[in-house]
Amino acid sequence: MCRNGRYTERGFKEIDGFGAQVWCVEADYAVKLEPLLEHVGVLMEPTTVVAKAWEQVERVGARSWFEPRRVLVTGAGPIGLLAALLGTQRGLEVHVLDRATEGPKPALVRDLGAAFHDEDIEQVISAVCPDVVIEATGASELVFASLTGTAPYGVVCLTGVSPAGRRVSVDAGAMNREIVLQNDAVVGSVNANLRHYGQAADALSKADL
Repeated sequence: MCRNGRYTERGFKEIDGFGAQVWCVEADYAVKLEPLLEHVGVLMEPTTVVAKAWEQVERVGARSWFEPRRVLVTGAGPIGLLAALLGTQRGLEVHVLDRATEGPKPALVRDLGAAFHDEDIEQVISAVCPDVVIEATGASELVFASLTGTAPYGVVCLTGVSPAGRRVSVDAGAMNREIVLQNDAVVGSVNANLRHYGQAADALSKADL
């Protein structure tokens, strides 16, 4: 959210990352992790991404009366699963869409207290009618389906990064009409700040890991 591009970010822009056995960090930027979470501490950074995403969703929703009940998370990768975790911690009815029908993903989703779906996005959206969508794939067809698939006054948060060069055909007029007439909102979210690291540590400490 830096306006002039003169920010720094460890491991990404101008400052080395933490791929070393020994390193120093300014004390003001250190966030304590519960000792019991030592084996999952690597999840801190991706959890900050979804902590910020949820914060953005709630702040955008707060522009008027906002009491979401159902959330759809597209993608059951690390970001999607963590988004589902934070959704269930908020007491929401969480649905996760992913193409994988075998392997650990379906069971992990259910262990989080969420419902797993592998149908077409249109079918899932029609059945769930989500108040919130956390899009964690960057897949163009899922992105555009999400934008017009929420309940009225829905919020879509895009966390996945789409590859350039892929073209899809969309009815821009219908999309515009849907978003405007239903007072929907779309927000992109990436990275995080110190506050979100604190939120991530708190979320992980409450999780059954």
